[in-house]
Amino acid sequence: MEKLKAREKDRRIRRSTIEVTAEYLIIAILALAFIVPFIWLILSSFKTSQDLFRTPPRWLPETWTIGNYIQGFTGFPFLKYLGNTLFIIAFNVIGGLFSNSLVAYGFSRIKWKGRNAVFYLVLMTMVLPFQVTMIPLFLMFQKLGWIGTFLPLIVPSFFGNAFFIFLLRQFLVGVPYDISESAKIDGASEFTIFYRIIIPLAKPALTTVAIFTFMNCWNDFIGPLVFLTDNKLYTLSIGIQQLMSTNDPRWPLVIAVGVSMTLPMLAIFFILQKYFIEGISFSGIKG
Repeated sequence: MEKLKAREKDRRIRRSTIEVTAEYLIIAILALAFIVPFIWLILSSFKTSQDLFRTPPRWLPETWTIGNYIQGFTGFPFLKYLGNTLFIIAFNVIGGLFSNSLVAYGFSRIKWKGRNAVFYLVLMTMVLPFQVTMIPLFLMFQKLGWIGTFLPLIVPSFFGNAFFIFLLRQFLVGVPYDISESAKIDGASEFTIFYRIIIPLAKPALTTVAIFTFMNCWNDFIGPLVFLTDNKLYTLSIGIQQLMSTNDPRWPLVIAVGVSMTLPMLAIFFILQKYFIEGISFSGIKG
């Protein structure tokens, strides 16, 4: 009997080891599928045009050069476009954090008639892509005289985003209501509870919203293309497109600028990944 139990235990251990090994193998394959193209992108940024289009292709450049990065910073107004991009991002992050957290607080912590119906109506707007609302927005901003300025890319962030409202609302629903009730007994107003109690507790979710907002603005191409008309106001995404739209696109230069645009997002994610993962996980399981 003891031998049978021992054999069964060994069989379970072997099965568990095989399952774990298979899981790690699948994860490693998927990781390579994402990492290999990025490594190729980085190596290609140090190649000349001849190396880049060599047949058959080679991983390592025959002649290493940093000229692509030098031209990327000096060959076109990289710093100007970078400043425009960061300016738009800064206001979008500020407006997004304030408006989305305030609306999410109203949907999660304050009881009022029709709250759920309005919340579902807000969620329904998520199915509308930007291409559907682009023309009405353009006509509205044109009548306001905002076309050719940063305002169409900044002001909407102060009116909330359905996905971010949902994300924050799910997080705030999980915060015990006893905290708010105790604060109200002590004479705190709703805004005081929101600012001094709820906001500090919601740091992981707010960090997640800030990261998503940064990524959306950093990669946004259609918005600046539609609303910006002055070359001096262009963002990096439009600047790179200008490099690609010439009769003789300088692909090594385009790749180098692309790497320069990718690295900040990776750095921000790795620095804030603790809050990002925590915000996503808590928003997904609570509420």
